[in-house]
This record gives sequence, C-alpha cells and structure tokens, in this order.
Amino acid sequence: MNLFKKLKKLKTLLIDDDEWIRDSMSIFFQSEGCSILTLQTAEEAISLLEKQKYDILIVDYMLPGMNGIEFFKRTSKIYTASTFQTSPTRPVKILITAHGEKEIVIKAKQAGIHDLIKKPFTPESIENSLKKFI
Repeated sequence: MNLFKKLKKLKTLLIDDDEWIRDSMSIFFQSEGCSILTLQTAEEAISLLEKQKYDILIVDYMLPGMNGIEFFKRTSKIYTASTFQTSPTRPVKILITAHGEKEIVIKAKQAGIHDLIKKPFTPESIENSLKKFI
C-alpha cells in the first residue's frame, strides 16, 4: 500500500510558527488527498490533544512558548492517560528543526521522537520520514 493511501486513514497534526511552512504542508497533503491540521503554537496543540488524538505529530523545535521537545514530553503523558477508545496509543513523532546541535538530537531521542528532519526540508523529506514509520 502506498504512503498516501495509508495517510488518508490517519490524522496528522503539524505545529510550526512559520505560516509559509504551515500553508505549504497543507497544500502538499491536500494535493495528495490527505488531511492535515496546522497550528501555530504547542500550547494550542496541547489544548486540542486533550479532546482529539492524532496519529502523526510533526512539530518544529523552535516555537514561541513551549519548544517542540517539551511538547512531545507533554504529549506522551496525554497519550498515556488517554481515555479515548479509538485514539492511537503512540503517535509518530517527527521534529523539524534548523538547529542540528548534538544536544537537541540527544534530547529528541530521550523524548521518544521517532525522527528529526533538518530545515530547510522538502515535502519529500517528510514523505521519506513517514515511510519509515507508517
């Protein structure tokens, strides 16, 4: 089964404060017939995740307020405590960042992040990352 057939059945959430990235990723997913919800801040996403779970979380590291790694730490607690019968128990976690310092990579692994994509990235970078986990 190809990636986009699988993605059509999954819920994807992208968090990035860069409007261009949010719009570009929305266009890319929609052009493949897949849905994606985009948000500007991790705080907005935390509030949303308390009501609705997502299968794929793609999050920028540098966000206003809470950073991407802290967001993933908090979401682990939300998913563990989930009472939603149909929610995924472990979403795919992808961190996107312009900062490739070794410390960030180590913290990302400790937070249970599946993949780290360095900026600038292409839709193919996201595609290749998702193929590893879906």
